[in-house]
Amino acid sequence: MEKIINSVNWVEIPVLNFDRAREFYSRIYDYEMPENTMPSGRMGFLPMDPKVQGIGAAIVQGPDYIPSHLGAKIYLNGGNDLQTILNRVEAAGGEVLVHKTKITDEIGYFAVFEDTEGNQISLHSKN
Repeated sequence: MEKIINSVNWVEIPVLNFDRAREFYSRIYDYEMPENTMPSGRMGFLPMDPKVQGIGAAIVQGPDYIPSHLGAKIYLNGGNDLQTILNRVEAAGGEVLVHKTKITDEIGYFAVFEDTEGNQISLHSKN
């Protein structure tokens, strides 16, 4: 049986107002989000190094994408310390729902925020 390296391959975060969501994620990650227009809508790509076999994610606006806090729980990479990103959430128009919380010494920390589209998104970091 093939050994799976990452339990997630790709994540699409539904958005209603693409420009507002693009601004939100660009501000919390402190970068200019690249975007593509697809046949089914618009897609903006979250930070990822294509040279590294990591997990990619995008915000997506289209008829089949409906934001909800009841959907799948997504944990975005919070980098070395998720607090850096979490500190930008409210200024970017989001709301911190669960502040940085220790899980265990081995696993690290998590936090939860609501983005500008109503999605509940979690962050994870070792520190």
